[in-house]
Amino acid sequence: MQFAGQRTDEDLNYIGEPVNVLIRLTADILPEPEAILLTGITPQQTLADGLTEAEFLKFFYDEVVTPDTTFLGFNSVRFDDEFMRYLHYRNFYDPYEWQWTNNCSRWDVLDLVRMTRALRPGGIEWPFKEDGKPTNRLELLTKLNGLEHSHAHDALSDVYATINVAKLIKDKQPELFAYLFGCRNKKKVTELVAAGQPFVYTSGKYPAETLNTTGAVLLAENRKEGNAIVFDLRFDPTKYANMTAEALADEWRYKPGESPTLPVKTLKFNRCPAIAPLGVMNKPDIENRLNLTVDSVTSNFNKLKPIHKQLAEKIFAAKLILDKERDQDQSKTYQPTVDERLYDGFMAEGDKPLMKAIREAEPANLSVYANKLKDDRLKELLPLYKARNFPRTLTSDERAAWDQHCAAALFDGGTNSRLAYYFGRLQALAKETGLSENQRYLIEEMQLYGESIMPTDITE
Repeated sequence: MQFAGQRTDEDLNYIGEPVNVLIRLTADILPEPEAILLTGITPQQTLADGLTEAEFLKFFYDEVVTPDTTFLGFNSVRFDDEFMRYLHYRNFYDPYEWQWTNNCSRWDVLDLVRMTRALRPGGIEWPFKEDGKPTNRLELLTKLNGLEHSHAHDALSDVYATINVAKLIKDKQPELFAYLFGCRNKKKVTELVAAGQPFVYTSGKYPAETLNTTGAVLLAENRKEGNAIVFDLRFDPTKYANMTAEALADEWRYKPGESPTLPVKTLKFNRCPAIAPLGVMNKPDIENRLNLTVDSVTSNFNKLKPIHKQLAEKIFAAKLILDKERDQDQSKTYQPTVDERLYDGFMAEGDKPLMKAIREAEPANLSVYANKLKDDRLKELLPLYKARNFPRTLTSDERAAWDQHCAAALFDGGTNSRLAYYFGRLQALAKETGLSENQRYLIEEMQLYGESIMPTDITE
């Protein structure tokens, strides 16, 4: 619903004016009510002031995706970038090329923050939760360090706050900043991991109590999927080598309210992981903070060597068990919509020129491409693309098909439908005490919006 950004030079000085735009919600989408209360942006505001997704992406490529641009944010690699990929996919752009063509790249300030706190925290104030556990929330970092962040969760305000935090770390710990900035290069990451030696690894998947950081080593590499399974050398590997694949899968399996207990993790080379040679933690103060010593990491690594191949094979077998379970569960409980099928596979080469032609075509001529596309997903997306971006050009048959699609998106599931959930949340939120006048206004606006996109015979 909102996109914001500010271009800077390598020293994080602003270049030009910021970008701050709204993107219209379409009638087949209902927002998460809590998100609206957080941002204050109503669906009605996006309809009044926003761009269509097609208009926004044209602007994005004209003004934002220029050569040598690095896209960075706070948890952007795992969160914001996923929104951008799906946005590209459903609007007939390649979902990935914007991140790497013309020497472009991406980076994530959150992992920079995490590793700085773990390895080089000097000169920076670090926040804690009320229960005493470390936290790296952006609004707390800025407040504690006296950095400007006047409207948390407003996209442009968060952009400026992210730049200010990055500047702070670049000023206080320039060597670590420069090193991790270099780790946005997949080749550099792959070389360090594939060397087969222990390395320092900082990730949100590791506990906050140990500052999200451990010593890890490559267990098995999957070049086809662009990732690797790494073993957490905080743990003795011998216990796991004697377990069956089924027992390992049970340790790895997600259980509600619990964390997996198998000390392995998937590291994705293209996600700018925060990794460093093991030697950087060879200082008593770092070892104390992490509750981990280089000697213990090395000892567990030496224990792993003779059983490495055996354990790797069992871990892969456990992964296959879990993958099969997941696929079976998904096929039983939920069939993804075409909008959700980005990762079903890459686009056929023959479709790429057609995707470009579709983006440049007059809306009235879009239907001629339906039989030319090879990918079934793109064929199914084409009428949705037209309806969402050019609703005034729909024929009567196309309008009827769009109305049917919207009704299914909102009503399918009965009492478990998206619309039932939406109105249920609004009713629950309206009953809460201590709401501000503005929050009550936002709830009323969301109620009106939900009613406005319901078919006439339903609202009557």
